[in-house]
Amino acid sequence: MDVGVLGVGHFVPEKVVTNKDLEKIVETNDEWIRTRTGIEERRIAEDNMDTSDMAFLAAKDALANAEMHPEEIDLILVATVTPDTPFPSVACIIQDRLGAKNAAAMDVSAACAGFMYGMVTAKQFIETNTYKNVLVVGVEKLSKITDWSDRSTCVLFGDGAGAAVMGEVSEGRGILSFELGSNGAGGKELYQDKDSGYIYMNGREVFKFAVRQMPESSVNVIKAAGHDKEDVDYLVPHQANIRIMEAARERLEISDEKMAKTVKKYGNNSAASIPIALSESVKDGKINDEDLVVLVGFGGGLTWGALALRWGR
Repeated sequence: MDVGVLGVGHFVPEKVVTNKDLEKIVETNDEWIRTRTGIEERRIAEDNMDTSDMAFLAAKDALANAEMHPEEIDLILVATVTPDTPFPSVACIIQDRLGAKNAAAMDVSAACAGFMYGMVTAKQFIETNTYKNVLVVGVEKLSKITDWSDRSTCVLFGDGAGAAVMGEVSEGRGILSFELGSNGAGGKELYQDKDSGYIYMNGREVFKFAVRQMPESSVNVIKAAGHDKEDVDYLVPHQANIRIMEAARERLEISDEKMAKTVKKYGNNSAASIPIALSESVKDGKINDEDLVVLVGFGGGLTWGALALRWGR
């Protein structure tokens, strides 16, 4: 069975926080942030908007794009490290709000690589005929675990949600290959501190890991799919840092216009960054039927994931 994406959707909060805004609260400046990260602004959810609210809106958008009713969804997988509360899961909350009464629901925790883990998990359930249609959501409210006095992290993160409805697609389309990985020994480089509740990141070490792993995983899934680098039509990398993204693009030897870039306006949305970038790219007409698309991300854990898919239903 060929398993792919039937519809995509996303949501980002209205509130925009620019680099100039951050200059007023922490010792940093717009030029420093832009040249090192590629970020100019990010979206921040209001206090009364939680993770499940954003997930619900992105899920509704994806269902509409897939022309599917909530009752047709058999499983909901939500990738997040910032749930409303430890339990119930965000997946259960949006199952109720969507009216997806026939769906099982659970959250997946793999940080910024979470959406990749969710997509691959969905693929397994569909291929085994356990479930027919699976809703995968990547969502984060990172603003609530960000130390806004820490200039090394507060400039990076934003809030948002992206979603995809997955199911059986026509022969030759869908996910052609994937790679998931982890290095638990690197967990100390990027984590949520137990005492403060804030994100801690060893930027230098995470950068070194990412510029090696993102290009390597991208090449691996292309080869596993039986293709060469020149066959890739579009790249959707985790939107963490423009320099890391460029390392992957250059390794694949693809042109700049063939890479999704939302980092400039949204920052790093962790598990939400890839599905947001994917949804925007599809709706902007940058990804078309039969395109060979590579999705690749990395995150805390340390974790990583990549997949190659032939776009279309």
